[in-house]
Order: sequence, then structure tokens, then C-alpha cells
Amino acid sequence: MTPFFQLLQSSPPFFTALCGIVGLMVGSFLNVVIHRLPKMLEREWHAQCAEFNDHAAEGSLPAPVKGMPPDAHPSGGLGAGSGDDNSAPASVGSGLRTFGEPASVPLAGAADAPTGIPMADEPGGTPRYNLVVPRSACPHCGHKISALENIPVISYLLLRGKCKGCGAHISARYPIVELVSGLLSGYVAWHFGFGLAALAALLFVWALLSLTFIDFDTQLLPDVITLPLLWMGLLFNLFGAFAGLHSAVIGAVVGYLVLWGVYWVFKLVTGKEGMGYGDFKLLAAIGAWLGWQMLPLVIMLSSLVGAVVGITLIVAARHGRNIPIPFGPYLAGGGLIALLWGQTLTQNYLHLLAAP
Repeated sequence: MTPFFQLLQSSPPFFTALCGIVGLMVGSFLNVVIHRLPKMLEREWHAQCAEFNDHAAEGSLPAPVKGMPPDAHPSGGLGAGSGDDNSAPASVGSGLRTFGEPASVPLAGAADAPTGIPMADEPGGTPRYNLVVPRSACPHCGHKISALENIPVISYLLLRGKCKGCGAHISARYPIVELVSGLLSGYVAWHFGFGLAALAALLFVWALLSLTFIDFDTQLLPDVITLPLLWMGLLFNLFGAFAGLHSAVIGAVVGYLVLWGVYWVFKLVTGKEGMGYGDFKLLAAIGAWLGWQMLPLVIMLSSLVGAVVGITLIVAARHGRNIPIPFGPYLAGGGLIALLWGQTLTQNYLHLLAAP
């Protein structure tokens, strides 16, 4: 073991501080993911629709995929697809909120280059847009973000939340994401200590954080995050990071089927879709990470918080009852609580039940 790893293992404060700093930088990159990934999916949907329309105009529609209804979206989604990235909403762009771009985004910028800023092209002339290009720029004036403006949280404070080029307001949500990521990363490092569990927990927390804000903004839980998250949970539990492999596999299956069953019962009773398939996949991923034993706690916590928030929005904020409320953030919050304090909460609950 190298001296650096020995230091990480022997000095919990140093390991905690290091993970907190890394968490700040990762949080800045998560801002990129949160902002750009839904737009990347939207561009993909538009490209698929254009291709499908071209086939329709030529009279050469693709053959139906086996098991897919005739009216299914070509990518495999059905209808309005809330909570899943496999089907585009009826008006794809209408559900995507666009926030002001962050001033501190290392690795790749979250800002969209404004009209007139050239971007590298894909084959066929389509402007490239991914997590790396185009470079960060103010969406109002096109000011390119410099390295000194890429320091998480600090740059936002030094700039007083305004673009250096034009003075346009930068949303406080971006340093909040960075700060939350840094604090959670530091706490995870302190909670688990140096080792495999800490590394796994950091990846789990970062994924949950990105899914939370994406679902808040767009009511989508992208497969490109939820599905790898599920498989990573099973992989880490091959080595018993949080649960045995047997428990993890059952957790993935039960996590999916529980919400799948709720979805179909609600749909048969009301004729409406109560949640999206992305929620099923997220709970399956949480089950794969934490094992089936933690699923009751996760479901109880997420349902309780979701109900309280939903009622509050309806009563206090006059939120329409027919306006959907994303469930993914509450599942993610329940998963985070179960990761950090699940064993303690479960044991205390069992002790209360056993008390005379």
C-alpha cells in the first residue's frame, strides 16, 4: 500500500476533507449532467421522429418490433412517458425547464452557446451537443467561462451570482448542487471510512443527486443513469459492499415489481397513469444496492415525504391536482436515508415493536 493510501486509511479527517473537495467538483459536473442530459435526449427524440417521418413519407415504415403495439413510439416508449426516458412527451420541449447557466462548471460547461457561437458538427452537419461540447458560455452574451470562473461555489460567490461579461443573473441552484454534493460526499467518507463501501456509496449518492434534479426539472429518470446504477449495485454487492448478492438480486426484482404492481392497479382503477417506468427502475436500482430488506423503509419514507409535499403544494401553493408531481426525488431521498441510517432506523423500529 502506497503512503498516500496509508494516509487515507489512517487519517479519517483527511479522507473526509478530500472526498468533500472531490464532491464539490463532481457536483459542478452534475450541473452539466442535470442541464444537458434531458436536452440530449430531446435531440435524440427529434432525430428519431424525423427519421420516422422520412420513412413514412417514402412509404417505407420500419417493421413493427416484436411485442410492440402498432402505436408505440419507434424507440420503444408508449404515450407520454412520465418518469422514463424511453418515450418523448407529446411536446418534447414543453416540459423541460431551462435555468440560467452556472458560472462554475469544471470539466464541461452546462451553458448552451448562444446563436452565432460555432460548435463542432457531427457527421451530417448537426451541431454537436453532449456533456463535453460546446464549451461553457453565458447564454445571454456568449462570454466563455474561464478557469478561474470554474471554481465550485467560490466562483459564484466572487462573481456575486452574475455573469462576468454581461452581469446577467446566475441561478443559485448551481452552487447549491455543488455544495450539497460536497457535504454529502464528505459525510459518506466519514460514515463509511476508507474502503470499497465509501467508493460505492459516493457513486450511489452522485447518481441519486443527478436523478433528483433531472426528475424535478423534466419528470424524466433517464435509462442511461438508472440502468447502469442497477448493474453497479449488483456488481458492488458481489463483494458484499452493502448487502449479499442474493439479497441484492431479490431487491432489484422486488423493487421493480412493487411499483409496477401499484402502477397497474392504479391504472385499472382510475384509467390514469400514476407514475412512470423510470420510477420502477430507480427503486429496482436502490434494491440492488441496499438489498430487499431496506425496500420497506425506502418506500415508507418516500411515500410519506411525497404525500406531505404533495398536500402542501395543493393546499398552500395552489398546485393543481391534475399536475403530476415527480416521485423520483422522494425515492432517491428514501434511498439515501436507508444507505446512511437504514440499519439504525430498522433496529429501533423493531425494538419499539418488541417492547411490552
